[in-house]
Amino acid sequence: MNDTTKIETKSADTADINTAFDGFMRGFESYKEENDRRLADIERRGAADPLTTDKLARLDRALDDLQHKAMRPQLSGAAVTSTSSLQAKAAFEGYVRRGDATRMMGVEGKALSASAGADGGYLVPPETETAVIRALKAISPIRAIASVRQVSGTVYKKPFATTGVGTGWVGEAAARPQTTTPTLAELSFPTMELYAMPAATQVLLDDAAVNIDQWIAEEVRLAFAQQEGQAFVSGDGINKPKGFLAYDTIANASWEFGKLGFLSTGVAGAFPASNPSDKLIDLIYAVKAGYRANGTFVLNRSTQATVRKMKDADGQYLWQPAAQPGGTSTLLGFPVVESEDMPDVAANAMAIAFGDFQRGYLIVDRIGISVLRDPYSAKPYVLFYTTKRVGGGVQDFEAIKLLKFAV
Repeated sequence: MNDTTKIETKSADTADINTAFDGFMRGFESYKEENDRRLADIERRGAADPLTTDKLARLDRALDDLQHKAMRPQLSGAAVTSTSSLQAKAAFEGYVRRGDATRMMGVEGKALSASAGADGGYLVPPETETAVIRALKAISPIRAIASVRQVSGTVYKKPFATTGVGTGWVGEAAARPQTTTPTLAELSFPTMELYAMPAATQVLLDDAAVNIDQWIAEEVRLAFAQQEGQAFVSGDGINKPKGFLAYDTIANASWEFGKLGFLSTGVAGAFPASNPSDKLIDLIYAVKAGYRANGTFVLNRSTQATVRKMKDADGQYLWQPAAQPGGTSTLLGFPVVESEDMPDVAANAMAIAFGDFQRGYLIVDRIGISVLRDPYSAKPYVLFYTTKRVGGGVQDFEAIKLLKFAV
């Protein structure tokens, strides 16, 4: 059998993860030693040795790579048990491998949710959809920490009270005055179409060893995750979800509903030279206690490299690696999520976000992922136009705060 017809499901073996994690911890110790040497040079000479700075930068890049390997999640498939699921799965495989839509239409007659019609493609079986969503959650940083809701319609609407119901204390026999009626408003989260178009040769599709569920999930997950990640952070809401950085912002002392509050570092494009970690502490405590308990830092790799060098008054590093394989690094005791779609530290940039993203940001997935088989447009390759509908936006404007690198 030709090697090009084989597809391997790449998953992280436990031994490999442990080895990567051990290497990561050793690398972090070397990193701390070099950073301590850099700080000592600054104290003695007023400037760091360029060789030490260069070595520290190389260690920083290596540490990021090791961290990604050590924290890589394992993907596993769900078992298919019901007869209807087996029929839907077999019909879908026949459609993907040979273009046979007859069985898909037969399945549609038994379960209306199994097919979307030939014009728009066919809905994948639940097991395939689960594999795609699981893969997305594993590599999409915001999806991993946000609240996710599945809907069957194109728009999810969530009511909320802008003013609470009137309350008060009364005596046992005192008159009960009528309470005020709350003012209700509505948040709307439309779902937008996200697509990818993986390609395969017919030889590959004829290979019985190829797991169609895994193949679809592996082919589209990176494309979907990249587009989702950008949209959830900074999407403008036009034909895509609205990212939390796209909302209006306001100084946290003047916070109002509908806007995200921010704190300033006091220096354009940088942390203050004196006690820079105080700004991170201020950001944490800008979030109310009810949200802070589930708080997470969100920043990109470059910003993480900056905060990784910071120490507290006792000389302890504020950033700490995960305590075990598959865990999450922490900053001041709170989890850190690395999102490359966050801006770099620059003048007026909102480069760090902190808060309870599960309560603050909502991702809406419309049920169903559709696949349309196209064997004609790019012969001899078979294209698979794969679409899913997803929306997103801020649902609680108190739950997320931003750090602005500005005066």
